Amino acid sequence: MQRLFKPKFFTLFKRGFTRKQIIADSLAGVVVGVLALPLAIAFAVASGVSPERGLITAIVAGFLISFLGGSRVQIGGPTGAFIVIVYGIVENYGIDGLIISTVMAGFMLVGFGLLKLGSLLKYFPHPLIVGFTSGIALVIFSTQVKDALGLDIEKVPSAFGQKLLTYFEQIHTVNWYAIAVTLATIIITIYSQKIFKKIPGAFLAILLCTLAVQLFQLPVTNIASFFGEIPNSFNFSIPHVEWADLGNYVVPAMTIALLGGIESLLSAVVADGMIGGKHRSNTELIAQGVANIVTPFFGGIPATGAIARTATNVKNGGRTPIAGIVHAVTLLLIMLFLGKWAKLIPMSALAGVLIVVSYNMSEWRSFKAILKNSFFDSIILLTTFVLTVWVDLTVAIQVGVVLSALLFMKRMADMSDKNIDNPVDRDVLEDYSLVPKYINIYEISGPLFFASARRYAEIIEDLGMKSKILIIRMRHVPFVDLTGIKNFKDTIESLRDENTRIILSGVQPNVLEEFKKHNILKLINEKDIFNSFEDALTYAKTIEIKTK
Repeated sequence: MQRLFKPKFFTLFKRGFTRKQIIADSLAGVVVGVLALPLAIAFAVASGVSPERGLITAIVAGFLISFLGGSRVQIGGPTGAFIVIVYGIVENYGIDGLIISTVMAGFMLVGFGLLKLGSLLKYFPHPLIVGFTSGIALVIFSTQVKDALGLDIEKVPSAFGQKLLTYFEQIHTVNWYAIAVTLATIIITIYSQKIFKKIPGAFLAILLCTLAVQLFQLPVTNIASFFGEIPNSFNFSIPHVEWADLGNYVVPAMTIALLGGIESLLSAVVADGMIGGKHRSNTELIAQGVANIVTPFFGGIPATGAIARTATNVKNGGRTPIAGIVHAVTLLLIMLFLGKWAKLIPMSALAGVLIVVSYNMSEWRSFKAILKNSFFDSIILLTTFVLTVWVDLTVAIQVGVVLSALLFMKRMADMSDKNIDNPVDRDVLEDYSLVPKYINIYEISGPLFFASARRYAEIIEDLGMKSKILIIRMRHVPFVDLTGIKNFKDTIESLRDENTRIILSGVQPNVLEEFKKHNILKLINEKDIFNSFEDALTYAKTIEIKTK
């Protein structure tokens, strides 16, 4: 248990925090707390719950995830990915149903961590993740059309098609003042960062647009129109549970757990790349689970690691969990002393913030790149995307995973009849003891695809950091998929930053073609790619290495 659950905060606490780092983390935490304010409110409102539930989630879950988590810089709280799920659960089962589902999901996440499933969640292929992320982004955008245009609609249907039809039927009720506020929010959110680098654009946009609406008395709806006063306190409460109905919540809970686990680990991986660290995936899952068990009893909604807020934390100097803890404290102080003013925030301003969030989530560049390249990856991407938008996220993930496995098996079957050995490499020197110490050698034995890509990348990076030259033998790599390409490219970029020379040998023609297509040959010189290992080793020995 001790090895499974080792929070970064306690590890760093034992080493001691410097005064300089505490100050830097505290300032970063305040900035992230200010950024999280409009996002927490917007995510809650879009999910069909009252705004204070978003704030409570960011405070309670944000504190627990930083205090108990396996990442140095992870910022936890409500995220856009949960909007679709929470909205559906509330609509079908009510608030009590949401609380029960979230608590169950928390126990599932703790179970994932205890069973050491943190590494397994990394095996979700990249096209599947892009597919459901892009689908969620489109659904979030569709939920904000009503408030962005100021349409007079009492209740927006949950189904995507019915939603579009309702908007079309009510387009004559458009409010031009609401459109102006929405556009102003979007413009300020995007472009204010060029002028005010330390003030989050979303916060500045909400502040200015709220002031403008109040000053000019613009006829647009605000939070108070729908939810009344925002409480400046929260209480512990236990939901009413019908034990016979617990089975109804298993599927929603599993969806929350899977999405929360995937998103939190993705966020932690992104953070690792930004700070050069390494998170503890199983500890992170357990922390996410504890946060989702505790938070609902205070009135919160599902929480996970937030990629945008985590990146903001890092960019502003956050390097330890202190930043995340300060972020939670900052939000608590805002809720206690300034929460009463939040009811004046226009709904169209929140819509503008969420439209920017949905655009940033859309990953349209990755979406476009996948469609241009692999046929199999395109099938996974489009299937997951369409099911997310038109059916629901649970079905999309289930079908996407099964489809990924089936297509992989087909690709492996297609390759089984081919001779993947490179004849030129058969008689090369196999005694690596004669190789100079500044040269390291690693052989990838098998396809570079989503299930193996991360492990290969970790080993290659580890070896590369210990050597001046790394020869990577690829004679037994029959194919690469997009996830393999992405991990391999990230690893090469990381080693280049460490001035490690990469040499490839025995690259199959189809693999080399994929490398060219995805610009890996811009990172590795073509003269550093050889058909045989013998030629690669001879060349490596001729490279002049400067040593101290």
